[in-house]
Amino acid sequence: MRESPRTRRLRTDLRSLEKLRDDSSILDFTVPGALFGGPPESYLVRFRGRGFWRTDGASEILIREHHEVSIELGASYPRMMPDLSWKTPIFHPNISGSGVVCLGGYGTHWVPSLNLDELCVMLWDMIRYENFDVESPYNREAALWAKTQDAYRLPIDQRSLRDKVAGIAATPEEIAKPPITAAPRAPSDVLFIGSDEIVDAEIVEPEDPDILFIE
Repeated sequence: MRESPRTRRLRTDLRSLEKLRDDSSILDFTVPGALFGGPPESYLVRFRGRGFWRTDGASEILIREHHEVSIELGASYPRMMPDLSWKTPIFHPNISGSGVVCLGGYGTHWVPSLNLDELCVMLWDMIRYENFDVESPYNREAALWAKTQDAYRLPIDQRSLRDKVAGIAATPEEIAKPPITAAPRAPSDVLFIGSDEIVDAEIVEPEDPDILFIE
């Protein structure tokens, strides 16, 4: 019996996620309630890497290293966007407290050719704050925090989702290291880069504040 275009697409998505899982130390997934003999219509995707969260009523923003997202492929998929629901706590401008995910323009102008592995890359970039929009937030507190915070250098996790392919897969011990904070750059030294060498230079404070000498 010939398969429908939707069934073929579901099989393509499964293969793309399996390939992504092979290429990543960050992503894994399970298939709850899979149809017997048919391709999955729902996934529980897990990401292992740094993101932010906050407990109810607390002000401190914390690091979280385990994230779960439910992806439901409804009867209208791939013509319509999958149903996304965040299952673990997260503090992000474009994810509501109830787990509703905003994908920006994809929410109103879904692209049917976008495969699930590409969607997972977008979700991972949201987790690590490589991708966030503070102008049209679902979580206004997270948007304000993202605009004003200076404790963390973003993205909080430097790895791409296909980190095995990139050759920068991290060990659990490396992932558990304290968050990287932005260090101020000392203004007192200047480097001149010439064609043959790099020369250290020192700023000399002159008597006249309108003149700057470098030697």
